[in-house]
Amino acid sequence: MKVYFSSLGCDKNLVDSEKMLGLLTKAGFEVTDEPEEAEVAVVNSCCFIGDAKEESIETIIELGKYKETGRLQVLAVCGCLAQRYREEIAKDLPEVDVLIGTSAIDKIVPAIKDALGGKRRNVFKSIHSNPVLSPNERVLTTGGHFAYLKIAEGCNKRCSYCVIPSVKGNYRSIPMEDIIYEALHLASMGVKELILIAQETTVYGTDIYGKKYLPRLLRKLCAIDEIQWIRLLYCYPEEITEELITVIKEEPKVCHYIDMPIQHGDDSILRAMGRAATQDRIRTMVARLREEIPDIAIRTTIITGFPGETQEQFENCYRFVNEMEFDRLGVFTYSPEDGTVAAMMPNQIPEEIKEQRREELMILQQEITAEKNQEKVGKTIRVMIEGYMPEDHVYAARSHMDAPDVDGLVFVNSDRELMTGEFVLVNITQATEYDLIGDIYDESAQ
Repeated sequence: MKVYFSSLGCDKNLVDSEKMLGLLTKAGFEVTDEPEEAEVAVVNSCCFIGDAKEESIETIIELGKYKETGRLQVLAVCGCLAQRYREEIAKDLPEVDVLIGTSAIDKIVPAIKDALGGKRRNVFKSIHSNPVLSPNERVLTTGGHFAYLKIAEGCNKRCSYCVIPSVKGNYRSIPMEDIIYEALHLASMGVKELILIAQETTVYGTDIYGKKYLPRLLRKLCAIDEIQWIRLLYCYPEEITEELITVIKEEPKVCHYIDMPIQHGDDSILRAMGRAATQDRIRTMVARLREEIPDIAIRTTIITGFPGETQEQFENCYRFVNEMEFDRLGVFTYSPEDGTVAAMMPNQIPEEIKEQRREELMILQQEITAEKNQEKVGKTIRVMIEGYMPEDHVYAARSHMDAPDVDGLVFVNSDRELMTGEFVLVNITQATEYDLIGDIYDESAQ
């Protein structure tokens, strides 16, 4: 039987999707990219913000139509939306045959087989269950040269706007030996870049080892010969230690890149969000990172229009972003989520004001990034080839400053054929607001 898989939301969801795909293919299902050909469709859903929730519901409804127009027999919904709205989905979306919670993805095969036999299945476990491990069955969907490596599930932070703890549970680190085993398996499949992810990577190990073990984990991962790059995402500024900074500085395989979400730049809004960081703590950490690792690329995220955000507070955030000159910045408008403290707060901000403030920050960041990119012209940088763009006759690549899908690209002119996953040196000749353009250096960087 053929199965169509739709993975929505974050990279942590993508890892779960790859594990479920592996379990399904091992059980004999054939994966297809054409929903009209599938007897089984799976939606790994997201409900982090309103737009993600809407996209998940629309995808479920669209796929459900293939029961009439295609060959579809079973529609399964997994992930955060299924976990959070199981009763509503069961009541309002009768086309759904299988519901699987965030901690029960390892049960997808028997649940779908039961549904094919006419028995609707809802499979849920405690959201505080041990993380699902299935490294040998995982099917990579990222092209094979890079992979996300999830090192923990859940979150102990209680940010006032966030639903993650209620659908993913408390923070549970994956034992180090299991992470190393999966990393070795990924390396054997040709993966050259590992991107470490969790709701928060910086507190890895505190629950099972009693201290922050991320630095130790990084050193062990660096010992894997085939791995060339290791990238860190989701490092909270107040949790970054001197030991972690030292490892990033000393280990050549650890990219001089850090994703450090701050969410705002005004202290009163940060307190209302339930964030532990302050302007001063963030400022001190940014200065420390740049002092120790001068070429580090710092990425962060900001939320505009949080309840009660005044024009003065927004302008304070704007000035802070301008002062910090982050290398990369994502800006999102606040989304009120059911069951969160923030959704019940007074003075909710109109959507048009949220969007206007988002636009102002993005224009500011565009100017910052353009200036930083211009400084790269004339320099030689090491990049990983992502693929060839025949319409433009150039190769797309990423530098250590660029995480997949969220950051810019380096477009490479080359007379010789380059392979996806290959590392090369590039002389940067031009810069745009978000991307770099350059010519291949005369020798490979490998």
